Amino acid sequence: MRVYREEEILEPRLQKVTCNQCGKELLVEEGIVKEGCFGVHYKFDYFSNKDGYIYNLDLCEECFDQWIRQFKVPVQIEETKEFL
Repeated sequence: MRVYREEEILEPRLQKVTCNQCGKELLVEEGIVKEGCFGVHYKFDYFSNKDGYIYNLDLCEECFDQWIRQFKVPVQIEETKEFL
């Protein structure tokens, strides 16, 4: 879950990120999350029971790891060579 603070400039600045699973508050400095965070912003479309709803959530790295260990089909993981 993300909390933004309105600045004098018209862009909101990230103030706080809390893991939706465990409630841990993640480190945010200068509007940037400074630790592992899996963020989701997903809008359900037609043919689902959630059509028209948007889900926003954040998981800390530990909760993300616990979650994907439960999957029946393992997650494919690739290593990246460049960071932008």
